[in-house]
Amino acid sequence: MFVVVWQFEIAEEKIANFEAAYGPDGAWSLLFRTSPDYLGTELLRDAYISGAYLTIDRWASEDAFRAFRKDHDAGYESLDRSCDALTTRETRIGAYTV
Repeated sequence: MFVVVWQFEIAEEKIANFEAAYGPDGAWSLLFRTSPDYLGTELLRDAYISGAYLTIDRWASEDAFRAFRKDHDAGYESLDRSCDALTTRETRIGAYTV
């Protein structure tokens, strides 16, 4: 398995829209589900810091993730731009082989 982890900081007034877009049934997951090698997304909300989140996207393999990005680059970039306004800060923590 291959996972990609992102960290986000979200303004209080944008939390609901952020959770709707980045949650397990959100816009990102819907895009990722076009790949049979996508295994799911977890959205983690910090218990102590309001607006602090992590996402963990799971893929069957690194090659599967890379193939998805190659085949869906335009859709990925378009969705990324449309979600920019939801985040105060976005940081890729890393990509890991499990």
